[in-house]
Amino acid sequence: MRPVQNVPEPLVVTLGELMLRLRPPGFERLLQSPVLEATFGGGEANVAASLARFGLHARFVTALPAGPLGDAAVAEMRKHGVDVSRVIRRPGRLGIYFLEPGAAQRASSVVYDRDGAAMALATPDEFDWDRIFDGATWFHVSGITPALSSNAGEVTAAALAAAKARGITTSLDLNFRAKMWRYGKAAPEVMRAIMGDVDVAIANEEDCQRSLGIEAASNVAGGQIDVAVYADLTERVLDAFPRLSAIAVTLRQSRGADINGWSACHRDGDGFRVGAQHEILDIVDRVGSGDAFAAGLIYGRIRKMPVAKALDFAIAAGCLKHSIPGDVNLVGVAEVERLAAGDTSGRVRR
Repeated sequence: MRPVQNVPEPLVVTLGELMLRLRPPGFERLLQSPVLEATFGGGEANVAASLARFGLHARFVTALPAGPLGDAAVAEMRKHGVDVSRVIRRPGRLGIYFLEPGAAQRASSVVYDRDGAAMALATPDEFDWDRIFDGATWFHVSGITPALSSNAGEVTAAALAAAKARGITTSLDLNFRAKMWRYGKAAPEVMRAIMGDVDVAIANEEDCQRSLGIEAASNVAGGQIDVAVYADLTERVLDAFPRLSAIAVTLRQSRGADINGWSACHRDGDGFRVGAQHEILDIVDRVGSGDAFAAGLIYGRIRKMPVAKALDFAIAAGCLKHSIPGDVNLVGVAEVERLAAGDTSGRVRR
């Protein structure tokens, strides 16, 4: 009888900025009272933390300053089981974002304080791509990083090229951030150039239009989603970028800051499909829900789920994030699978 061999979990690498997140208590306006709750967050860091909680080996790569703030950021990622052995420490500061949570018809608002952050100043030659991608099977990055600075855009492009040269599957969450593109280049100019090294794209309702410059007749401000628009849009994205194998788009019907409809669609060479629809009431914190969706989709792909099952798993993961304060989706696979299977009751489990 052969001995049982321990097969290591697939390694997913993510790269981006990890920030200090500051928000007022409850649903107060920013600095309504002299108190701010401090946590950490960032798109690619959130994906790594979710994947680690799903049981995969997740490695997060970033640039952080030396000192207690950088140390605390690293410790936060370790707490979630994320490999931070390839994080570099360099001059610069820790970026900050301030979140003012919305309620009813008052929208949430984000204020960035990221100029001079270590990740924005880092250059591609500071990263050892051989060590970073050692053992990796998947690499994920987002459009937030190239929006930081020209340097960060070059780091993103170099990372994707290095991953593809090593035969690693790559994913890119387009993640358009209007407040961040301030260094002289428009988002489509930068994002279209890196799409040639992307296998799987992830977006929300407006990202394809604003990150890639591919227009669609959508009206997300009105809280309505026309699925036919996204059937056409996703087809045009795949046509525009032939190396792209699939694109998934989250579909949020925002009826108010704390009441949303939530679903997603997916297109690949086998066609277009729409996943499960969830009505999310009394939202606790929607920040990071797109990252939770991305982590769910990556997990489903790595576990070789059928496309429909992987899509519904990702939708369920993003749905659950709306119930959890902070950037990180603090759920496990079993919870996501229960919701994806149709258990929406929220009943107490004893």
